[in-house]
Amino acid sequence: MVFSSNVFLFLFLPIFLGLYYLSGNRYRNLLLLVASYIFYAWWRVDFLALFAAVTVFNYWIGLRIGAAGVRTKAAQRWLILGVVVDLCVLGYFKYANFGVESFNMVVSSFGMDPFVLTHILLPIGISFYVFESISYIIDVYRGDTPATHNLIDFAAFVAIFPHLIAGPVLRFRDLVDQFNHRTHTVDKFAEGCTRFMQGFIMKVFIADSVAPIADHCFALSDPTTGEAWLGAVAYTAQLYFDFAGYSSMAIGLGLMMGFRFMENFNQPYISQSITEFWRRWHISLSTWLRDYLYISLGGNRGSTFQTYRNLFLTMLLGGLWHGANFTYIIWGAWHGMWLAIERALGTDAAPRTINPLKWAFTFLLVVLGWVIFRAENLDVAWRMYSAMFEFSDWGLSELTVAQLTSLQIATLVLAYGVIAFFGIRQFYANPLTSQAPKAKAGEEGGVAPLGGATAVAAGVAPAYAVALGRLLVLLLFVASVLKLSAQSFSPFLYFQF
Repeated sequence: MVFSSNVFLFLFLPIFLGLYYLSGNRYRNLLLLVASYIFYAWWRVDFLALFAAVTVFNYWIGLRIGAAGVRTKAAQRWLILGVVVDLCVLGYFKYANFGVESFNMVVSSFGMDPFVLTHILLPIGISFYVFESISYIIDVYRGDTPATHNLIDFAAFVAIFPHLIAGPVLRFRDLVDQFNHRTHTVDKFAEGCTRFMQGFIMKVFIADSVAPIADHCFALSDPTTGEAWLGAVAYTAQLYFDFAGYSSMAIGLGLMMGFRFMENFNQPYISQSITEFWRRWHISLSTWLRDYLYISLGGNRGSTFQTYRNLFLTMLLGGLWHGANFTYIIWGAWHGMWLAIERALGTDAAPRTINPLKWAFTFLLVVLGWVIFRAENLDVAWRMYSAMFEFSDWGLSELTVAQLTSLQIATLVLAYGVIAFFGIRQFYANPLTSQAPKAKAGEEGGVAPLGGATAVAAGVAPAYAVALGRLLVLLLFVASVLKLSAQSFSPFLYFQF
């Protein structure tokens, strides 16, 4: 089940919200857990057992760590056990196929028979719920949160369906108070509806309309320079509106239930360095990598070389987290290399003014990275890069001209117009918001437009402007629902991770 489906919009969500608000506070977390398990089992019932087993195991590990004491040797042993088991589960289901295929490539080159392994299906959302489980037991070990004795609350935290499939990557320490005490108001519910509709529009109205352009260009066996660049910029827009749209929907659904999740995007395409980009893009993952991987590797506490090494390794492993493919590893290494270079150059990650050259160079680096991120394999990536930098033919082939529609091109132009408008507006409203949002989960705020972290409180704009804005969102949402009903399939890109 996905958010952008009629089953979710007109069956699952109304029934759940009706039961949720009819039940008392005492039973709402249990209802949320049951609903989340139904939401997950809609995909495959058999993998629900693995999901529940990982949850119970980490709940038990958390209790063992808590009983042993903060940062004690005994607690460290329990922590190591928990992390190793979690990573083994993730490694088996996500990387076993890749490992065997890579091994067979080597042995086949020596004329040996390849090793045979039955193809392993990747459980949806496993990267997210394993990371969240690991963060919980590490936080208990560090003393950042006490070990919870409430299995229902912990299981509901891991399984809460708004973020279950594609994030944001949440942390138990940020939500534990909200599981015990959260507010349910008409204003918060209305804010959640608006955020959900904004995300739905981003996904269905923009991302799904741009997707055929990227799919066509990346599938060409001999793309021209123009087709290669068109595919790259189309995917750059598609990925942002798809993933930021999902995150906005997740945040909106959380608000409908009284939760306030952290923002996951903060106008990333106005960044003027890769360092700033990662403070604006997938904020929940980048902060997770910083707090639990980069710092664990030593952070910047060692020599200059060790700091650069830690930055590079963090992004390399972050790339591998996205999928078992050499393309993701190279993508992570690409970003890690530029983070280390910028660290060496002392790049300002929170600029107060817009430098067009720095912005253009950063955007170019991001687009080039997205090419290998999107490519199915290294051959496709090489074909795209070769075409992009041949500069021989900027035209489009007859096949491409016949394939593309004026609506798709117009939507692509609209997408970049939206990115530019909201990015520039947000930058000049507060140029220092390149940092990840400082407000903790649970603090009240306003509606953030189109995946940005800058809150727009009700009193900032005139009442009539707010009303017109909400009416426009509602109309676009209705149009997006009609568009969704006319198309057969609307998957989210980050489901594969």
